[in-house]
Amino acid sequence: MTKHRRPNIDRLAPIFLTGAVLFLWPPSARAAALKADPGNGAITLPAGFHAVVVADNLGPLRFLTAAPNGDVYVKTRNDGIVALRDTNGDGRADVKETFGSGGGTGIAVHDGWLYHSTNTAVFRYKLAPGELVPKGEPETIVSDLPVGPQHESKSFAFDEAGRLFVEVGSPSNAYGDPDRAKGAKGKDPTEFLKTHGGWWRFDPDKPNQKQADGDHFSTGHRHMLAIAWNPVSKSFFVVMMGRDQLGTVDPEHYNDEDNAEAPAEEMHQLREGANFGWPFTYYDPRKKARMVAPEFGGDNQKRAEPGKYPEPLIAFPGHWAPLQMAYYSGTQFPAKYRAGMFIAFHGSWNRAPKPQKGYNVTFVPFDDKGMPRGTYEVFASGFPGVAEFTNPRDARYRPCGLAVGPDGSIYVSDSEKGRVWRIFYAGAAAAAKTPAAARPASKPAAAAPARGAELYKQSCLVCHMADGRGVPNMQPDLTESAVLKGDPQTLIDVLLRGPGKVLPAGREHYSNQMPEFSALSDTELADLLSYARRQFGHGAGPIAASQVAAVRAKMAAGK
Repeated sequence: MTKHRRPNIDRLAPIFLTGAVLFLWPPSARAAALKADPGNGAITLPAGFHAVVVADNLGPLRFLTAAPNGDVYVKTRNDGIVALRDTNGDGRADVKETFGSGGGTGIAVHDGWLYHSTNTAVFRYKLAPGELVPKGEPETIVSDLPVGPQHESKSFAFDEAGRLFVEVGSPSNAYGDPDRAKGAKGKDPTEFLKTHGGWWRFDPDKPNQKQADGDHFSTGHRHMLAIAWNPVSKSFFVVMMGRDQLGTVDPEHYNDEDNAEAPAEEMHQLREGANFGWPFTYYDPRKKARMVAPEFGGDNQKRAEPGKYPEPLIAFPGHWAPLQMAYYSGTQFPAKYRAGMFIAFHGSWNRAPKPQKGYNVTFVPFDDKGMPRGTYEVFASGFPGVAEFTNPRDARYRPCGLAVGPDGSIYVSDSEKGRVWRIFYAGAAAAAKTPAAARPASKPAAAAPARGAELYKQSCLVCHMADGRGVPNMQPDLTESAVLKGDPQTLIDVLLRGPGKVLPAGREHYSNQMPEFSALSDTELADLLSYARRQFGHGAGPIAASQVAAVRAKMAAGK
């Protein structure tokens, strides 16, 4: 990383705020002076909007925040925080420094502090005027938060009173047993929801708090990373990630279309004591109805009890994956965008075999009472660099973090290659956009014996994709899997009992853990594994039903 250097003092623009002198870095870094990158850095924007690439190739990124002086801080997935500073006014960071550790997702500048979260805790650094990288050690504000094999990221935000709100997600799809598997039956989530699937409120100035020290503010959430405070309605708004794999759990009542389109991403107003209906329900935007989940007796027709759970203010398309959301407090953008919300949608991974969707920045207009108008529009698109694809690995970029800068520009981070954009408005007269070059979509795997292919499509394709390459950080790449092409007995054991009970604890872990498939018959499991080994196992031999039966017999005997 480039070392911090002191800019020429003549380039600093002092402004006065509450009696203190702050410095903008530098005065020329205003939208009118910025020059857009060719093709706006490979994204598509509305007329009059342009983008410059602030930094690139930073590695997998998560959320970001902009300080009052224009410095930008970006969380990395695994390696701490990247601090970015533009000292010459071209919009690009010529100073980049990494500090801290632990990875994680959440980050925010609040009241002179830089707060950030790992998957188990919230910390803060004191920010001194003029410093890019905090000198002191971080304070621990909340620690020992629950963590699981999925939905482990900890999002947080501050209300107008400065109170800290932290979300603990549900490390589950719909609390079924076995979760995400065919025929999964819903378990009683009463105890689980006492420590998961909700928001907790803390004192941001009190160190070393635990979850029990916070106020349990709301419940019934699957995972809510998108949260932003609206100062007009004086309330938080959130977007909940809808459930997955309806067709996997209940193929009798749900097909590929239902799996791809039915479970909406739900925008809600966050009120104290709210219960949003997870895991018992999901919202179907096609039926405009809250539905009972198949794990709890749903059949694609059964509606939830009217009035028991709040209806979404906006039902976004299924699996778009809402991540960071920001209230637009600036004045640089045209009037229609002011006092609305921007949301970074990471994009789907589990619409396969249908094309993936999302991968955009969406704008939600709000009314003069601080409530969403019920509509939305895609603001920034083109991140994947390909028009249609089924495997998320084919997406060039995926929006992740989003923050509003002090001049009214918005910053967007990418989770794949580590790019950060600054989007600004310069009017329609600025340079025309050059469309990003499209890349060809990957081709699905070649055909194989029908029954194995059918079983793969029903049980595995939505996670591992048609080409077997899975989803980065969520499911493994079968084409590189030593287990798939290795010892048949171990492979069968993994399918019958689940990887958590068979494979070493120190192995690489993924966000979505595969369930057991013991409900499949010996022949079905053999056909499925034979197909997968033939397609993705680089010549690994087939599996016989007798081999599955032998492993199952050992299991029954407790061996």
